[in-house]
Amino acid sequence: MLSDAQRRFLDQSRVAHLATADRAGAPHLVPVCFCLIGLSLYITVDEKPKRADIPLKRLRNIQENPAVAVTVDQWDEDWTRLAWVMLRGSADILIDGDEHDHAQAGLRLRYPQYRLMDLAPLPVIAVRIRRVLSWGALDPDHRPI
Repeated sequence: MLSDAQRRFLDQSRVAHLATADRAGAPHLVPVCFCLIGLSLYITVDEKPKRADIPLKRLRNIQENPAVAVTVDQWDEDWTRLAWVMLRGSADILIDGDEHDHAQAGLRLRYPQYRLMDLAPLPVIAVRIRRVLSWGALDPDHRPI
């Protein structure tokens, strides 16, 4: 489903944008850290200050409407270097278990900042990739330094 070029592009990128929508279709878009394992993309809720009494909007939206999109892009003033990969699929919210723990381990490897956080009690969003779209200069030889 993912080409080698798409997978490399995702592996070398540091930030993605998660798009969710509520039951009425109102969109919500947030930047996220991510890791790709197999055909799922994982995003953890982290320890940044948030309201503890109300679940995050992205989690509420996924509970109402599990259809999501994730976009990773590369901007450059030289437009021959522009590129993006969009992943579409359905999202699950993992509270615990082997997949939850494996995803958080992958995220800790990718982002040193997570190594100092207690992620274990926090949910993980698992995006089950169903469709991949891409455009532009995905080849790292054409990406800016």
